[in-house]
Amino acid sequence: MPSADRPVRRRLVAGLLAFCVAGSAVAQARCDKPLYLTFDTGHMGVAPLIAEVLKRQDVRVTFFGAAERTLTDGDSLDNQWAPWWKARAAEGHEFASHTYDHVYWRGDVKGIEPQFRVRPSAGGLAGREFTWSAAKYCENIQKASDRIGHITGKKPLPLFRAPGGKTSPKLLAAAKTCGFEHVGWAPAGFLGDELPSETFPNDKLLQQALDRIQPGDILLAHLGIWSRKDPWAPAVLEPLIVGLKAKGFCFETLRAHPAYRAWIAAHP
Repeated sequence: MPSADRPVRRRLVAGLLAFCVAGSAVAQARCDKPLYLTFDTGHMGVAPLIAEVLKRQDVRVTFFGAAERTLTDGDSLDNQWAPWWKARAAEGHEFASHTYDHVYWRGDVKGIEPQFRVRPSAGGLAGREFTWSAAKYCENIQKASDRIGHITGKKPLPLFRAPGGKTSPKLLAAAKTCGFEHVGWAPAGFLGDELPSETFPNDKLLQQALDRIQPGDILLAHLGIWSRKDPWAPAVLEPLIVGLKAKGFCFETLRAHPAYRAWIAAHP
């Protein structure tokens, strides 16, 4: 090519690259195949590693927080972890309640007023069963939300996730009356980090997720599981994100989820 034509060629190549980058950005902004990755709290041992993966992969998620026991014998919403949560807020992640004491619903109590049998698995009441009114249950959802807002400096979404996903229509109705919509997960979105690693090794869980996850799925993992010997995160997390991106998926927080957008807008 004549030397006089080289600047023209360079401009053409640069223009093409800019077009491709812009096209990629538009595709990401449009997010035709969205996924909603969520994390519930746990012992927090892998939380820093998870945060590194999310930052490296430029993925925003929704965290559901409860004051669960940690490896350092504090809890996941205590002052020791406050800087970690605040950093996640600065990165653009979203937050919601997982009930403060990680309270499992055990059953409805018959009566005119809604009451529930519950069992907290964290805090001073862990392992004991109680009968709570709707107001008492709502108070525990709100307590986690308030604490998360305090340590992050960011208002949590008006959403909650019941521990174990265990609910009843009465419980969900009660939570709605105090301003909280429940969030579950898709069948394929159960990423398996709670399962025993002896029978569900990481490579099996990774391939299963890559094969089954569909657009619009809400995905569930944890910030540390006590019972799993071979931790799922971060070993599976990064290859899962990379593999899903390669299949054309993109990631959004629950703020953008079509099932919750109107609720969130109505409960600022």
